[in-house]
Amino acid sequence: MELDWLTFAEFSLVGLASGGLLALIALGFVLVYKGTRVINFAMGEFMMIGAYLFWTFAVPLKLDWWFALALTVAGIALVAAVVERLVLRPLSGQPTISIVMATIGLAGLLHGLAEGIWGGKDLALPQILPRKPLLLGDVMLQGQVLWSFVIAVGLIAAFTAYFRFSRNGVAMRAAASDPVTAYAMGIDVRRTSRLTWIFAGVTGAVAGIIVASMTSLTPSLGNVALGVLAVIILGGLDSIAGAIIAGLIVGWLESITVMLFGGLARDVVPYVVVLVILMVRPYGLFGTRDIERL
Repeated sequence: MELDWLTFAEFSLVGLASGGLLALIALGFVLVYKGTRVINFAMGEFMMIGAYLFWTFAVPLKLDWWFALALTVAGIALVAAVVERLVLRPLSGQPTISIVMATIGLAGLLHGLAEGIWGGKDLALPQILPRKPLLLGDVMLQGQVLWSFVIAVGLIAAFTAYFRFSRNGVAMRAAASDPVTAYAMGIDVRRTSRLTWIFAGVTGAVAGIIVASMTSLTPSLGNVALGVLAVIILGGLDSIAGAIIAGLIVGWLESITVMLFGGLARDVVPYVVVLVILMVRPYGLFGTRDIERL
């Protein structure tokens, strides 16, 4: 019985730690949705491009990992700004489905560019996350999983503080809530939209680097983001707090499912639980409920 509880504790810790990374990826989705009311289906490709940029700076160019990371953040910020200016801004005011299809097309374009530039072979990123495990009594947590959780929590906390206390963050929240009124109050809505995409790109790039450093880097890395849709739907499409809590819930559910039923059920059981919850709360745990008066 003691072994069962020990196994349960280990899988629970791993699941919660992995959930932090899911929350970080979900944050990128939430930022774009709060600012544009559109789900960015190219989020996974931002993760992939960020990881490829980091590999380019760190391996062929042999730069220190911290310098490579800084250049990657600058590079993905530039990519996100160009995407917002050339792809999304011309579609302002168009039906939502048009913008959604644009992000899907963008995902295919970025995927094709990655294969054309870097090829389709598996690449190995430098091991930037410490491997030393953490021992909590008899429970062991892998070092890479632990540090991925720490980085995710740190970034989420930094973005949350920025949106809550900084002048630009308040302006971004105002523009996301009511762009017409925000524009009338003198807020540069175009600038806040650009910042939204830049921040989403940065979170995606960091998440992509973490995932690729723990596994490998291929153009299919972006598929990881599709598995996060359950997180953003469960937490609420426009809720940062919901993304955090839902990420922990889904991460824990996936880990416990592996423990109880094996890896084949990992991608099924959490989604069934999410579906049941959404039947009770269709807007997610913390999503804003829109009320329209007819």
